[in-house]
This record gives sequence, structure tokens and C-alpha cells, in this order.
Amino acid sequence: MALPKFILGMIFALAIVVGWSWLGGASTGTILVRVIICAVVIQAGYFVLVYAMIAGSAPTPADMARDAERKLNTTEVAEGDKLGARRSLH
Repeated sequence: MALPKFILGMIFALAIVVGWSWLGGASTGTILVRVIICAVVIQAGYFVLVYAMIAGSAPTPADMARDAERKLNTTEVAEGDKLGARRSLH
């Protein structure tokens, strides 16, 4: 979801909370608390949604190339290729 669309939806949802609270006869302080709680819940949900989208996405070609380059530049030796300190006497 694009940020402008999210902000517009958030403003619309907060306006509904304000209208509903005002029609219900809530005080200004109660309306303000409800709007803040609603904004925090919406923001947390947006964060979780974006995180899930990023975590679930497949790696890009740039990510794969960076991982391959890191493997080439590493000084680690594979388990089967490790050199031992023992020397043969024969």
C-alpha cells in the first residue's frame, strides 16, 4: 500500500472515530484519547503489514549477487578441506 493511500485511509478512519464519539456524547478528552488509541493501532498494523511483506518476499538478484560475493571473499575453509596439524612420518 502506498503511503498517500495509507494516510488518506487513516484520516478517514480517525474522522469516523471522532464522529462516532461525538454523536455518542463523549467528552473532548475522551474523543482525543480514542483518536490517539486508534491512530496507534492503525500505525502498528501498517508496520506489521509492511514487515510481513518484506519478510515474505523472495531475494532479489542484487541480494543473491551480494551473498555470492561474500562467499568468495570469506576466509573460512569448508569442513572437508580443513588442514590438520598432524604430519605423516612416511
